[in-house]
Amino acid sequence: MPQLQRYHVRQESLCEPMDKERELFKGILLFPGTVFIVIPAIILQASGPIRWFCGKTFPESMIVVAVIFFLACVGASVALWTVLLFYNLGNGTPVPWAPPKHLIVKGPYAYVRNPMIMAALAILLAETLLFGSIGILIWAGVLWGLNTLYFALIEEPRLKNRFGDEYVEYSKNVARWVPRMTPWFPTRSSGRL
Repeated sequence: MPQLQRYHVRQESLCEPMDKERELFKGILLFPGTVFIVIPAIILQASGPIRWFCGKTFPESMIVVAVIFFLACVGASVALWTVLLFYNLGNGTPVPWAPPKHLIVKGPYAYVRNPMIMAALAILLAETLLFGSIGILIWAGVLWGLNTLYFALIEEPRLKNRFGDEYVEYSKNVARWVPRMTPWFPTRSSGRL
């Protein structure tokens, strides 16, 4: 019987990363696919002709292109960084149905509590400028508003229940939306990563 239990435990530990990868893949398809592709495509289809680069002509369009490139690169980099932190340090994913097992306060989370959504907003702002679409800008505002409600009413109370005083200390020192000028470091060691 002990051999069977050891085999069973070994099998579960082998399956766990695959499940985490599957949940991460589903989350990547669901969130970015919907937020950055599906909804903007619907907005662009409904709003009529695209005004590339906000309708600017050369050389003004090069400034708009530089801003678009900067916003898209920063947004994508921060989004990827946060996903890797959740996956590698938190032993989970950014999707609500497979959350990390550890509170993450490193990287961009040392500056602001919701860097992933801020990255998403940067990408949507880049799309706004690329397509010259007020509709996508409005969508970015709606996304921010919905997430603000979700964080305040659902996610933050859950995090407080899961991580207790660790999360309370973190939320007192790191703002939801306004980044700190310097990174925050916990005062005592615990399960935070």
